[in-house]
Amino acid sequence: MPKSLCLILLLLLISVQMLLAENPVSKIDKMLAGMTLEQKIGQMTQLNITTLVQDRIAQNYGEVTNYVLDTAKIINYVKNWHVGSFLNGRAVSPKNWVYVTSTIQSINARYTDIPIIYGIDHVHGASYLKNGTIFPHNMNVGCSFDISHAYNAAVTTVAETAHLGHNWIFGPVLGIGKAKSWGRFYETYSEDPYVTSQIGVAVVKGLQNESASKPYRVAACAKHFLGYSDPKSGFDRSPAEIPDQILREFFLPPFKAAIDAGAKTVMLNSGEINGIPVHASYEILTTMLRDELGFQGIAVTDWLDIKALETMHFIAENEKEATFQAIMAGVDMSMVPLDTSFSIYVRELVEEGRIPMSRIDESVHRILKVKEDLGLFETYMPTTDYIDTINSPENIELALNAARESMVLIKNDHSTLPLADKKILLTGFTHDRKSPLCGGWTYRFAADSDRWFPEDMLTIKDAFEQEFGSKNILFQGTRTIKRAARKADVIVIATGEDHAYAETGGSIDDLSLDKGQLTLIKEALATQKPVVLVLTEGRPRLIPDVYDEVDAVLFAGLPGVYGAQAIAEIVSGAANPSGKMAFTYPRRSGHMVSYNHKRSEYSTIRQVSDDLKRHSIANFGHGLSYSSFTYSNLKMDSSITSGTASVRISVDITNTSSRPGKEAVLWFISDEVGSITRPIKELVAFDKKRIKPNETITFEFELIPERDLSFPNKLGENLLEDGSFLLQVGNLEKRFWLNRD
Repeated sequence: MPKSLCLILLLLLISVQMLLAENPVSKIDKMLAGMTLEQKIGQMTQLNITTLVQDRIAQNYGEVTNYVLDTAKIINYVKNWHVGSFLNGRAVSPKNWVYVTSTIQSINARYTDIPIIYGIDHVHGASYLKNGTIFPHNMNVGCSFDISHAYNAAVTTVAETAHLGHNWIFGPVLGIGKAKSWGRFYETYSEDPYVTSQIGVAVVKGLQNESASKPYRVAACAKHFLGYSDPKSGFDRSPAEIPDQILREFFLPPFKAAIDAGAKTVMLNSGEINGIPVHASYEILTTMLRDELGFQGIAVTDWLDIKALETMHFIAENEKEATFQAIMAGVDMSMVPLDTSFSIYVRELVEEGRIPMSRIDESVHRILKVKEDLGLFETYMPTTDYIDTINSPENIELALNAARESMVLIKNDHSTLPLADKKILLTGFTHDRKSPLCGGWTYRFAADSDRWFPEDMLTIKDAFEQEFGSKNILFQGTRTIKRAARKADVIVIATGEDHAYAETGGSIDDLSLDKGQLTLIKEALATQKPVVLVLTEGRPRLIPDVYDEVDAVLFAGLPGVYGAQAIAEIVSGAANPSGKMAFTYPRRSGHMVSYNHKRSEYSTIRQVSDDLKRHSIANFGHGLSYSSFTYSNLKMDSSITSGTASVRISVDITNTSSRPGKEAVLWFISDEVGSITRPIKELVAFDKKRIKPNETITFEFELIPERDLSFPNKLGENLLEDGSFLLQVGNLEKRFWLNRD
């Protein structure tokens, strides 16, 4: 061989070695290269736990409520079908969860080195764990205007469940709460994208906080990408019609924020946007999610979504074609969730050459990478070592405090609340029920009875007895209250939604409070005694015919297991309400106006001086306190800013009452003229602090024009335009100008 050729080959070998040294083959690449097609498809498959159980779970919370697994079923799915993920369950004991997940992992380990990733809907605390700490639902957390509650809930959740083998939490929910009748409204944080973004980031950081779950790690799941929360009809999984510009300005930012914060997975919208089911949209799942947002993690469908392309959306003639459309659009994992049809069809489609192996490898690489990031290849077996930390006094106090700060005192005429030295008649359809305090996704999908809840959980009735003393409380069922009211000084009615619901189970035809409850309220008003309404509900139920007549209204929402105590403390005055509405509470169903509506959206608003009374009973940001606060001394560094110069803004808040209280300060900006019609105002910052009597605290935020004054067009291009802007905080406002040059 000529020396020149030897030299060339030597140089080539050196170059290859240098290239390999600079770009070593990763563990995931090596693993992927050694996998069969069937093994790869198995990693893309997620099945429900009901495919593995021997017996159905017991029907009484107080009885033995443990799963018994069928090992033959597990062997079949992990050995023959190579299934790489399972999900969900119900609220069983910690030890039973360890039995379930350790059994699945140990059997799986006989046949593969790739561990199982187990997903679960712990959406407001340890929701699927018996005696796990349950926090207020997302809607309430938004009303607290304090992201620490969201972070605490997330950290508590992983601290209580990661060691049980729950390494994939299906949260946060990042839809914008627009459709008030939607059965999942309570799962949203706010109608505002900024609030949703800030809370979403806190939840992602809390769930993926390795120190909280050590030695385990957990993946957050931003859901449901994209536009799921605004179905046109209000029914779950029904079509949404959202213009591209609106989609980008309002619905996309929370997901971008969560992805930028490191969210490892996303769950996809089960519905359609503008005629295209999201889980079959290449434009949304690949062009937007991957190319534009740079998301590298797992995109998983929701329940039965691929099958739904055939059976609900009718864009595929059969399930095989539906599978083809979803995979080619960008789906990585199918929540199948009850059979092996997905695996069969993906294999056929690859063998036929319709789905290239490169597309399969792309998804499997993402799945394996998340498993690697979670440390599952080293630490995947659960343990009972941390069971004693579950539902600790510290965790309970965090949940209780979140409940206290998440309730909104909407109305308090004549300073009716707090109640002191009063004989109270307590009644209402929810006053002695547990499920109306917690809603869906609490101990199971939707608890149909209070038997699913802890025996020591307080109802509002129990909490009032503890807070006021039994001698000061009169109780009355939902029969006529005229006679009982004679002995009372005030009537407190716990009303709202008297059962838990989730997803399509929450579908309703009318947001109005039902006739029976309204009749009870009217009977109370007829006694001429002061009437206080406590609203326990997962969405704003309408009360236009009684709202003006009642003396006080407390929006309790879904405050969780410790919500009854928080309600009693606020009514008694032991706790000072500090929540503010994170959504607009409508007065009637005819016109539902979000706070950030367009100026032309409801033209009659411009002709009405008090749109609060006309269209809503509580605007976004409204909330009363037993303290009083005065806003003053609004300052800006400059009244003119450029596109690159930030502006420091401050305001002084003084507690002018004799009682300490917390005040949430909300900063709004109005773009007064824009090339695309602008919202009447938009929230750009918020903060919440405790202020002592006669104390003044200065609240500040930095206005960054590119972040706070810009908006996208329908192509996603950011526009920053010269013009006049109005800054608003409390009852103060200040105009300023943007000159980019």
